[in-house]
Amino acid sequence: MIGSTLVSRGILFSLIWWVLAGGAAASWWIGVPAVLAALFTSVVLLPPAPFAWFQVLKFIPFFILRSLLGGADVAWRALHPGMPIAPGLITYPLRLPPGLPRVVLANTISLLPGTLSAELGANYLQVHVLDVRQDCLSEIETVEKSVAAIFGEVLPAPSGGE
Repeated sequence: MIGSTLVSRGILFSLIWWVLAGGAAASWWIGVPAVLAALFTSVVLLPPAPFAWFQVLKFIPFFILRSLLGGADVAWRALHPGMPIAPGLITYPLRLPPGLPRVVLANTISLLPGTLSAELGANYLQVHVLDVRQDCLSEIETVEKSVAAIFGEVLPAPSGGE
């Protein structure tokens, strides 16, 4: 796993350098040390974690669709004369393991319209939502399942007894 992570990150950082340098071959005398430093720093700050590329590819349309639907909902609420909102905080009990999967979930939730991750606790995620009357918990659960699939995690059954 660490070998594939090093290779993929090395390729990514090399591509970034190539773009920044405008493809100039002479820039590599400084680019190689810069790429190696970036690679070392990335491994220290973000240790390798297993994830499934196929699931990442499946996640992209899922995320785009949710973003479009959420954006339309937020626009409708903003333009509606009655402004049908009931903002509030909800607490979602996390089933993902600590670390990168939880961070990806919190960041994904914040990128979806109408939601904002407010606090990532030890075993919960507090989310600000535009309408607490909607079933926000099941929507967050759907996103959590998608993130779990990316990292190859099997989620335990919800503590509510599902």
